[in-house]
Amino acid sequence: MSQIDVLVSEVGPRDGLQMASAVMPTEFKKRWIAAAVEAGLREIEVCSFVPPKIVPAMADAAEVTAYACSFPGLTVAVLAPNLRGAENAMKAGAHKITVPISASEAHNKANVNRTREESVADIARICELRDSLPKAERPVIEGGLSTVWGCTISGLVPQDDVVRLSAALVEAGVDEVGLADTTGMADPASIKSVFKAVRAEIGEEKLGGAHLHNTRGLGLANALAALEVGITTLDSSLAGLGGCPFAPGASGNIVTEDLVYMLEEMGLKTGIDLKKLIACREVLREGLPEEPLYGFIAEVGPEKGGKSVEKIAAA
Repeated sequence: MSQIDVLVSEVGPRDGLQMASAVMPTEFKKRWIAAAVEAGLREIEVCSFVPPKIVPAMADAAEVTAYACSFPGLTVAVLAPNLRGAENAMKAGAHKITVPISASEAHNKANVNRTREESVADIARICELRDSLPKAERPVIEGGLSTVWGCTISGLVPQDDVVRLSAALVEAGVDEVGLADTTGMADPASIKSVFKAVRAEIGEEKLGGAHLHNTRGLGLANALAALEVGITTLDSSLAGLGGCPFAPGASGNIVTEDLVYMLEEMGLKTGIDLKKLIACREVLREGLPEEPLYGFIAEVGPEKGGKSVEKIAAA
């Protein structure tokens, strides 16, 4: 594959579908993944390994993961909130497992029913399980630090807490630490401040990507701020689907189509065909006919006021 400047990681099949009002049939999930790969997506978070009684939309996690693993060159990412989930994800063949832990104690208890210290200990056990596998079969373990810039349950989160927890995750054995603005409370200045502080503590090689929400309309501005401090992996969701069921008001991931348009207009390579990416929305319309779809570029067309689709694809 050709060189890219920014890795756009599609999280809609996990983060988007967990918040949808209806359950997308497995057939449509597979169609979505296939269409996303055809559009040039290189990393897709396809599901979460959680009990179906808690998140019914993820009941087919193992089947969807196995299907996604059939595409050469695709990094198949999943979310697993605990040791059992991580074990099942490893059995299914996931390449990357994000284990969530909240910077906010209140949100961590609401999300995974643990204190932050208990979550760190659980992540250490997950890393031990990873290390027990043959090297070729070991997935990347990401400590997914959420509510970094604030929590709708308990308010702002001190930056020192984020730095301390990031260091604890590295000590526990994670391959990388990703930072998430779960509630959309960040602004460009605070994005830069936190990423710089965490990098200074854990090092460049352990700092992962940015998972940003658009709840307050600053998603793309915050993505640009992350880019300006050297973050080159950005999470987003097709049509802006998603949010967090345990963070009131935390709706709205960055729209993948709008993010790709912005990056390409800036002259950065994503490896994604924007026209094919927009066409992926048809799978959502068929598979979730009642779900609202968001995004500006899909409505006005990528050629309006900028480069043509053909130029973007050829760049």
